[in-house]
Amino acid sequence: MEKGMIKVSVLYPNGEGKNFDMDYYCNQHVRMVGELLGDSVKAATVEKGLGGGEPGSTAAYAAMGNLYFASMDSFQSSFGPNAEKIMGDLPNFTNIEPVVQISEVMI
Repeated sequence: MEKGMIKVSVLYPNGEGKNFDMDYYCNQHVRMVGELLGDSVKAATVEKGLGGGEPGSTAAYAAMGNLYFASMDSFQSSFGPNAEKIMGDLPNFTNIEPVVQISEVMI
């Protein structure tokens, strides 16, 4: 990643009664998002939570998805028109309300 890029993180908090279908997320949702946002996405990662800081503890997040964009304008102009379709797909893989954070890559 390059300094100044925009990173959009979508975090799915873990918890009792919360479900997350990693197979659907990786093979359907992420592919759909990539097709909708096109070349504005410079990189993407998906992470599966394995544990917390203490041995044997539960991960704070079941999963995290990260998208990288060259600029805030690039993110907003590609995501905005597709937000409804992207967010509408959430019930197909999770019952978790995601937490979204937009960050600037510093190093």
